Amino acid sequence: MNKTFQTLGEFIIENQSEFAYSSGELSRLINSIRLAAKVVNHEVNKAGLVDITGAAGDTNIQGEDQQKLDVYANERFIQTLTNREIVCGIASEENDDFITIEGHNEDHQNKYVVLIDPLDGSSNIDVNVSVGTIFSIYRRVTKSGTPVTIDDFLQKGNQQVAAGYIVYGTSTMIVYTTGHGVNGFTLNPAIGTYYLSHPNMKFPEDGHIYSINEGNYIQFPQGVKDYIKYCQEETEDGERPYTSRYIGSLVSDIHRNMIKGGIYIYPETSKAPNGKLRLLYECNPMAFLAEQAGGKASNGYQRIMDIQPTELHQRVPFFCGSKNMVTKAEEFMAKSSKP
Repeated sequence: MNKTFQTLGEFIIENQSEFAYSSGELSRLINSIRLAAKVVNHEVNKAGLVDITGAAGDTNIQGEDQQKLDVYANERFIQTLTNREIVCGIASEENDDFITIEGHNEDHQNKYVVLIDPLDGSSNIDVNVSVGTIFSIYRRVTKSGTPVTIDDFLQKGNQQVAAGYIVYGTSTMIVYTTGHGVNGFTLNPAIGTYYLSHPNMKFPEDGHIYSINEGNYIQFPQGVKDYIKYCQEETEDGERPYTSRYIGSLVSDIHRNMIKGGIYIYPETSKAPNGKLRLLYECNPMAFLAEQAGGKASNGYQRIMDIQPTELHQRVPFFCGSKNMVTKAEEFMAKSSKP
């Protein structure tokens, strides 16, 4: 088969044997995410024409104002995954607690739980900037046939069986991994089909882009300030000043840096000592993708996927991107933390 014209559905079937538990359930789960993404994409693309932009009037568990599209995307993903009876539990960044899903005859036999950020960067919708969805999939650890518990969701990132994101931009793409590399699929809106457009995606080992909200500079730890200075200093041979590129949509920033080479940083700050990004909904899935693409992800000192979660909405500092750039940032963090 010509891989250039391979559809996402064909790719999933062809590579199903790579899944740790090849029952077809994980394949159907990814297909469900694909379907929900198409529905959300349709709504995002007409956001300027209908009353779907702006604040919904509520706040989520994070204390953040919910956008109308946040609520819509959350409902669509939960509805799609629930109706197909593929998962036994769902946790969303928009919900206070996890959701238990019962299978046929309330038997709780499904094997997987999904953690999802339904619409990352949604505050950018009103100004037509790219947004995305992030998802993370684990195999349950509690006994099959019983309702899921918090333990099924508080797993280290290194236990993920699949993770990915959908970027709703100039084109709509699904980028995901099942632990065998990273592949990207672009939606052909004319026929509603995703085609393999970015096979075997890789972070360049080095890059020249750093993505950080420098408006918070005064609140950054010294190690981050020193790394930014390093990025901006010209070397004796006229090399280095790096380019600062920060969109404010995690999916978009990571997607660009994976293709072009770069580092994304959202560190702890004096106002947010644990950082802003959520370990389970954002950092773990992006870390899994980064490592599968030859990149690296840490909290500045420790591998993200080795952190033991203790809360459903736990926040952590996040350094993610080209391997050499993350390693260099970690060096500055280590130096600044020494007494």
